[in-house]
Amino acid sequence: MNDSPATQQIVPDSEHRGLVELLPQLPRDLAMLARFDRPIGWWLLFWPCAWGVWLAGAGWQFALLGWLLLGSIAMRGAGCVYNDIVDAKLDRQVARTASRPVASGRVSKKLAWGWLVTLSLVGLVVLLQLEPLAQMVALASLALVAAYPFMKRITWWPQAWLGMVFTWGLLVGFTHFRADNLDALAAMYAGAALWVIGYDTIYAMQDREDDALVGIRSSALRLGGRVRGGVTLFYAGAVALWALAFWLYRADWIALLALLPAAAHLAWQVATLDGEDPDNPLDRFRANRWTGALVAAACFVVGNA
Repeated sequence: MNDSPATQQIVPDSEHRGLVELLPQLPRDLAMLARFDRPIGWWLLFWPCAWGVWLAGAGWQFALLGWLLLGSIAMRGAGCVYNDIVDAKLDRQVARTASRPVASGRVSKKLAWGWLVTLSLVGLVVLLQLEPLAQMVALASLALVAAYPFMKRITWWPQAWLGMVFTWGLLVGFTHFRADNLDALAAMYAGAALWVIGYDTIYAMQDREDDALVGIRSSALRLGGRVRGGVTLFYAGAVALWALAFWLYRADWIALLALLPAAAHLAWQVATLDGEDPDNPLDRFRANRWTGALVAAACFVVGNA
C-alpha cells in the first residue's frame, strides 16, 4: 500500500480523512492538533451542556446551544493541544499517537501554544454569553482541565478525572438558568462521570499493549480481562444515577421511561463490545454521540414536559 506522506500523517481514527488531506500542510497539522478531524470529541463535550440547558426547563434555547457547541469545539481543541504539548514524549512511543503534529515535530511547541491561546480566545467569547453564575462555574473547570494530562502518570483511573472534566458543561448549562434542584444536578453529574469512565475505558482498549510498554496507566489496563464487566457496571451506574436525578427533579414514572432508549443503547454497546476486533472498540466509543443525544432528549422531556 503506497500511502502518500500526507496520508501517513493522518491518524488512523480520523473521521474526515479526505477533508483533512485537502488542506495545506500547516493548516492540516493545526486542524489535527485540535482534533477537528475527529468531531466525536466535541459532541461528547457538547451533549452534557445540552442536558443542563434542557433539564433546567428553559425550552429549546437554540441560540445558546449554538454558542455552547462552538465553545465545545474550541475548548475541546484547546484541551487536545495542551494534552499533546504535555504528552509529546509519551506520544512518540505509542503507535497510534506517534504521528501527532507535536510528537512528530511537524508543529513546534511554541506554535502549539499560540494555537492553544487562539482557541481559548474563542472560548472566552462563548463564556461572555453566559450568566455570571454559569461563567464562574465554567472557569472553575480550568484546574481540572490543566491537571488531566498528568493523571495517566499517577493513577490507573485517569478516566475518572476525564469524567469530571468532560461533563462539566452539564453544570454550566444548568446554572445559566437556575441554582436550585442541586441534588438532582449532582446525581446527573455523577451519572455523567460514570458514563465517561465507561466509554473512555472502551476507547483505551485500543492502546493497551503500547500503554503497558511505555508505562501509561488506564482503566482498560487495570481491568484487564474484566473490561466488559467493568464497562457494564459503569454504564449501569450512570443510568441508575440519571434515573435518580430525574426522580429528584420530577417524581414521575414518565421521567424514568424517557431514559429507556439511552439505557438500551448502552446495553447494546456492552453486548457487542469485542476486544479482539481492532475496529470494534473505536466504533462503540463513537456510538456514544447517540447516547448523548438520547439522554439530551430525555432531559428535554423531563425538564420541559
